This record gives sequence, structure tokens and C-alpha cells, in this order.
Amino acid sequence: MRQCIENPNDVDWTAFWAEKLEGKKDKDWDKAAPGFFKRTRKEDYQIALFDKLILDENDTVLDVGCGEGSVTIPIAKRVKRVIGIDSSPKMLEYLEKRAGENDIDNIETILKPIEEISYDEIGDVDVVVCSRSLNGIIPIEEVLCELDKIANKYVFITIFGPENKKIEKDFDRELGIKTEDFPDYNYFFNILFNIGIYANVERFDLNNYREYESIDEAMDNGKFRLDLYSDEEKELLRDYLERILTFENGKYFNVKDKADWIMIWWKK
Repeated sequence: MRQCIENPNDVDWTAFWAEKLEGKKDKDWDKAAPGFFKRTRKEDYQIALFDKLILDENDTVLDVGCGEGSVTIPIAKRVKRVIGIDSSPKMLEYLEKRAGENDIDNIETILKPIEEISYDEIGDVDVVVCSRSLNGIIPIEEVLCELDKIANKYVFITIFGPENKKIEKDFDRELGIKTEDFPDYNYFFNILFNIGIYANVERFDLNNYREYESIDEAMDNGKFRLDLYSDEEKELLRDYLERILTFENGKYFNVKDKADWIMIWWKK
């Protein structure tokens, strides 16, 4: 018998979020860092993101899950100071290298898991940016409360949209394995609502599909969990990509291979 919920606001969305992430296998971000540093380039995601961010030249910004700096560096060029926080020493090493290459000296880095962010340590900043970094965070309500406390002006968060990772999910179905699944963005919105944050939701209009110089590059692009595949499964992945990718003008591509991101943001 189906249980009736009298008030939808009584649903424990935080518990549903955590349940979705049960069994999540964490990525080795130190191992992944060189690939991220090598692959990072200006893409339509970044264009869409910076079109939405509200930043002032006198702002201090907290970049949560800053990684190797693909978002941190452009932000630093537009504001007074940036604090980048990440759990990977290697990612922060690449961020500092990129900052040096760009003659940028207004970035401070903090080595810490996102789950341990606290207002007591960070203090007040003007804007918090969480670019593609909160999808797998289990104590999500606690983290969101801390981020809301830290920000004086705005919080901007991007998480997976409903059509993200299309070709990866198709491959997992061929293998007969369960796709690494993340909670949908409606969970996120409702968690915010239940803690009294009434956020705006926008879907990025991203049209560019990804292009690769080789099948090896298509495999090792950060989207497939190669660390979880056996040697046999990696060979099956190579066969799959050779089958679904089109080669044209010196590039491999598939028009379904596009990012899908949702921005959730609020003004303090």
C-alpha cells in the first residue's frame, strides 16, 4: 500500500540524497590531476558559467572544489582575492603552477575535503562558487548550511543535469553494469528549500559536443571511470568508442557527447 505524504515539505530529501550515493567509489583525484591539467581549455561550460556569475572587482570569492584551476584562474582575474579549497594536493599543485604561468598572485589555497568546510575556518567572503563539485558530497545539508553562512552576497552551484553522461550510461548498459548514479538536481533544490534557502534554478544551454584527437583521448577524458574497469572492459570501451564516434576533419566526435549542467544560485 502506497504511503500518502500530507505535506511534501516533510520529505527527508537529505536522506534520499545520501541513499543515492551509497556505495559511491571516490576518485583518486591526485592520479587524475595531470589529465585534468592537460585537458583544460576554454569550453562552452565556462562561457555559460561566467555569463551567470555576479562578480565585482572588489569581491573575495571562495572556489569550492577548485581542482587544477580551470575556474579559479578566470575568477582571480576579475576579483580582488580568491580562496581555492580542494582535497587533492596534486590538484592544488597544478593550480599554483597555472597561477604562476598567468602572473596571478591573489589566490590562496586550502587543502581540505569539501565535507570539512566550516565558517569558523573560512570566515566571510562575498561570493561562494561550487563549480561541478558537490554532486558526490554525502553530508550535503551540513555543507550547504556552512556555505550559506560563509557567503555575504551570492552562492553559485552547478550540478549534473538530467542528460549528462549519455554515452557513458549507454556503455555501462552494454556491459550490464550499474552506472555510477548521482542524485537528480530536484533533490538538491528541495534540500535547500527545506533548510529555508529559496534558490533560482537555470539550465545551461550548451550546444558544443566534445571532440578528441584519438580514441585514447576519448577513453582518458575524465568521464569514464577507467580506474574501475578491468583490462577486458577497457578493451570493450575502446571497441565501443570506435563504433559510436565519427571521424571527420581530423577529430573524433559523437553529437550525443555533450555536457548537461544545472546552475542553482541564491542571493543572500
